[in-house]
Amino acid sequence: MVFRQLGRTGQQIPAIGQGTWRMGERRTEDRQAIEALRLGIELGMTLIDTAEMYASGRAEELVAQAVAGVREKVFLVTKVLPDHASYEGVLQAARDSLRRLRTEWIDLYLLHWPSDRYPLSETMRAMAQLVRDGLVRYVGVSNFSAAQVDEARQLLGEVPLVCNQVFYWLGQRAAELRLLPQCEKEGITLMAYSPLGGGRFVRPGTRRAQVLERVARRVGATPHQVALAWLLHRSPAVVTIPKAVRPEHVRQNARAADLALSPQDLQELDQAFPVPATDEPLPVL
Repeated sequence: MVFRQLGRTGQQIPAIGQGTWRMGERRTEDRQAIEALRLGIELGMTLIDTAEMYASGRAEELVAQAVAGVREKVFLVTKVLPDHASYEGVLQAARDSLRRLRTEWIDLYLLHWPSDRYPLSETMRAMAQLVRDGLVRYVGVSNFSAAQVDEARQLLGEVPLVCNQVFYWLGQRAAELRLLPQCEKEGITLMAYSPLGGGRFVRPGTRRAQVLERVARRVGATPHQVALAWLLHRSPAVVTIPKAVRPEHVRQNARAADLALSPQDLQELDQAFPVPATDEPLPVL
């Protein structure tokens, strides 16, 4: 597994981790989800992302089962809902996530998206307090524009903002217009969620699919692996968190971290999947 620095913290995290969106929604699939997360950990994908929103907290409970006995090896990320983004609300939400995760600390705590109910100053004050209290190691945001990231950084004061988690994949490159350059300049990790399109992967038979398949054949990989590897080739500031529940998909995701794409591969992909003209409004899933 390839590792990258989280912001400017010195903390090394896997370039490819594991997402948990939609896990916990069907109890009949719980065991499969837990086993997939455990397999991912064994393969080096020790970054696990979840949120209090996912299955109303059940995803966090499944993560707790998956990391039992190996918590020290895992970098846990979870997120607070904007409806809980008041000062006291953030503190309580963090305590609730800690309980569901069965852990004494959260490695990275994010505001899931900007709140239109509570001032960002309240949220960031609570985030900084969680760091001072030792309940959270690092803080960040999710689905924030470049301007919102700047505001959050200023409000945090001495506590660094180390991550912005956004929708970013080969088929949606709006993050490259302002967010990625900002992350590279300010020392912030861009964590790409839904890196395979969130159910919108390239349709077979299209010109884009043909380009992706051609590159995949050349490097001896699947189109999905190429899409993941492409993200990592864009910038050392990027890490990604694909979700997988089937063992074969977990293994494919892990192997994508070591996939080498040539300048020709990258050029062909850039031509087939161009950067959009604007990033407004910010794409959100």
